[in-house]
Amino acid sequence: METTPSHTQVVEGWAARDSSGKITPYVFKRRENGVDDVTIKVLFCGMCHTDLHYIKDDWGITMYPVVPGHEITGVITKVGSNVSNFKVGDRVGVGCLAASCLDCEYCKDSEENYCDQVQFTYNGIFWDGSITYGGYSEMLVANQRFVVHVPDNLPLDSTAPLLCAGITVFSPMKHHGMLVAGKKLGVVGLGGLGHVAVKFGKAFGLHVTVISTSPTKEQEARDHLGADNFIFSKDGKQMKDASRSLDYIIDTVSAKHSLGPILELLKVNGKLVLVGAPDKPVDLPSFPLIFGKRVVSGSMIGGMKETQEMLELCGKHNITCDIELIKPNCINEALERLARNDVRYRFVIDINAIKCSL
Repeated sequence: METTPSHTQVVEGWAARDSSGKITPYVFKRRENGVDDVTIKVLFCGMCHTDLHYIKDDWGITMYPVVPGHEITGVITKVGSNVSNFKVGDRVGVGCLAASCLDCEYCKDSEENYCDQVQFTYNGIFWDGSITYGGYSEMLVANQRFVVHVPDNLPLDSTAPLLCAGITVFSPMKHHGMLVAGKKLGVVGLGGLGHVAVKFGKAFGLHVTVISTSPTKEQEARDHLGADNFIFSKDGKQMKDASRSLDYIIDTVSAKHSLGPILELLKVNGKLVLVGAPDKPVDLPSFPLIFGKRVVSGSMIGGMKETQEMLELCGKHNITCDIELIKPNCINEALERLARNDVRYRFVIDINAIKCSL
């Protein structure tokens, strides 16, 4: 059992202990609820592709044992004496962020996610020097700055992935002015991120085109998600016919690929935003940029103020994620499927479906 002098709350969870990536039951300790903290009974936790990278130490930065999970929803069971925005019983969410410096230009501008001292919900180093553990667990203690309210009309299970997948696509869409009715948006990849981007686009009145290497996804894109158009990216004629047709593109693909053909789909002055994280450099030819005066940028999750705004808009437009709900004893099977992209479109763990017996 992990021990830290100031950490006295015994917690049951699930952790990877080495780069084999196998998740097993794990008992550890969390800190007591501080004056600026809230304690959350975790009800649901989404499974992000990032979890795979950490449990297998793909990036060489994993501190084992690692308790993954940064798409967390639950109910507050305790609040600190300095907490005024939350109360016991509130439905809340915790995303990727656990701490930041709170004093730099980015923190002061509610962009804590870009603070150079940012620490994440798991595999980070908290202010007290302890390693952070994520939402694959029965409870969580979080600083109030990094907690958001979940609107009453949104179910906690299908809302959980919005804390990562949702804000990852919403933030650049807002920043780049993409949420304008009548504009044409392309979404590359129809997975956990892509399907939420389609939902945001349709909610805000955009003409949405899904671009995919899988022609079998066309019916799903059109009939289920309401996409206006579908392009099979391996079909040269379809790609050529759609040349200079889109105002914006959100690229959610996490595998190495070339941006050249995708850029040709943009109008002059069009914007392409990368939100996927390929582990190898993407191909970026110069001619499509130069001859179309196009812009390529990247974006990660949003800050806390923006995350709360996103959830409020999701409540207004009734936007949630399409999920497969699993029990904790199925985590390893789900991770194997996630590695094959065999999920529509996000796994979510029902933390209390089976009480962990250790």
